[in-house]
Amino acid sequence: MSDKIHSIPLVRAGIDTYRQPVVFMHKDCHLCRAEGFSSLTRVEITLRERTIIASLNVVTDADWLAPDIAALSNSAWISLGARPGDKGFFGHAEPAKSASAIRAKVYGKKLAQDDFRRIVEDVLAFRLSDLDLAAFIASCAGDRLDLDETIALTRAMQDAGQTLDWGEGMVLDKHCVGGLPGNRTTPIVVAIVAAAGFRIPKTSSRAITSPAGTADSMEVMTPVALKIADLRRVVEAEGGCLAWGGELDLSPADDLLIRIERPLDFDSDGQLVASVLSKKAAAGSTHVLIDIPVGPTAKVRSPEAAESLAARMKAVAAALGLKLRIHVSDGSAPVGRGIGPSLEARDVLAVLRRQADAPVDLRERTLDLAGSLLDLAQGNGPIGREQAEALLVSGAAEAKFLAICEAQGGFFEPRLAPFHAVETAPVAGVIAEIDNRRIARIAKLAGAPGRKSAGVLLQRRPGERVDQGEPLYEIHAETSGELDWARDYARSSAPAFSICEDP
Repeated sequence: MSDKIHSIPLVRAGIDTYRQPVVFMHKDCHLCRAEGFSSLTRVEITLRERTIIASLNVVTDADWLAPDIAALSNSAWISLGARPGDKGFFGHAEPAKSASAIRAKVYGKKLAQDDFRRIVEDVLAFRLSDLDLAAFIASCAGDRLDLDETIALTRAMQDAGQTLDWGEGMVLDKHCVGGLPGNRTTPIVVAIVAAAGFRIPKTSSRAITSPAGTADSMEVMTPVALKIADLRRVVEAEGGCLAWGGELDLSPADDLLIRIERPLDFDSDGQLVASVLSKKAAAGSTHVLIDIPVGPTAKVRSPEAAESLAARMKAVAAALGLKLRIHVSDGSAPVGRGIGPSLEARDVLAVLRRQADAPVDLRERTLDLAGSLLDLAQGNGPIGREQAEALLVSGAAEAKFLAICEAQGGFFEPRLAPFHAVETAPVAGVIAEIDNRRIARIAKLAGAPGRKSAGVLLQRRPGERVDQGEPLYEIHAETSGELDWARDYARSSAPAFSICEDP
């Protein structure tokens, strides 16, 4: 066939499909007819030395896209290195080599290291459709990944990206499995541990389904999208950093799998362990503290579930050569007052600055975690918490935090949103509990984490007494429409606060 049939001009569609490459073509496109492309076809696109595999979406409106042009999503345009005026060469993508392994896992077969390696390679090359990925994730859900398979998946995910080498000596890290709004302990832990003289190059994620991730909260105070060279420079200067891991190519398959896992809402200890520990190993960590909050509306809901997860974490960490400690914490209620990037950042600064109104629960939880990590590193008895508190009280932790921010590109004060609404107690009584998932939902409807200053500011905690009409929490939003949206949900659904009424 002629080049005219196989190639077509490329334009940027300006559509964010996250990391999934998508190509848009008109239903009357001559190339679609010639190649027999239809909606959701896996299409191979080549431009100069680069080749990607994209999912095809067919456009039926002639006013949006001409028949002789292919429009690429933002992810596809960037991955292909396209420029205005380029033409791409199109063809059918070869079947994924890992498809047979995925089918075998669906039918209950145990997979080997090479099987997981091929699956991860195909994930990164976008050879697998979302349906393929969903089938793989479902086949691994629950307890369908045994320990050997969990280790194999973890290694395959780590090997698919970069692994940082920090040379001789300990490299500390801390991670929380999540599910607890406002639990922004990491920035304070990093400041304390680095102030103690240890190396802690912390890479964190942005929120996927929560109102804020550590990277989201840090980004309102300092740049977090660091390249490898910048990361090394900051750590060499200050001993620690607080960077976004998405810029660093550490276990890159994890984000692509999470994109499918979250909507499915499948619980799998094996996939959770592989996700967490592959990134810790890739970051070059040697000593890792894992925080597992346990509560009725947290991610881990029972002591038995925490014990099972901890056992698998320890076994996989040992296989990877990581020294790991598990810290089980109270996950019954949100931590601190702020829920949302800026509001959580303000809580972090209040603790570091030793303000009288700093959230006590955030301070105490952070000291427990920092102390446990220091004990893991030093191995000389339970003295870490005392060290951590001394570094916080003296101001050394605050100074280290500000120095890290300056090294990353400067420090900025978090700002407050312009629109607020107060939700009050409908009855008098004692606050019995706060629903973690419901209060997080309100914060997200207010705009968090995309709107950095949006979220929820808690005014009361479980165990406190409240009179009718007194404030329970404030909703913060950057637009009046988002404020109304969050407030309507808060008032029309089951209440986020449970109150035991006065007799």
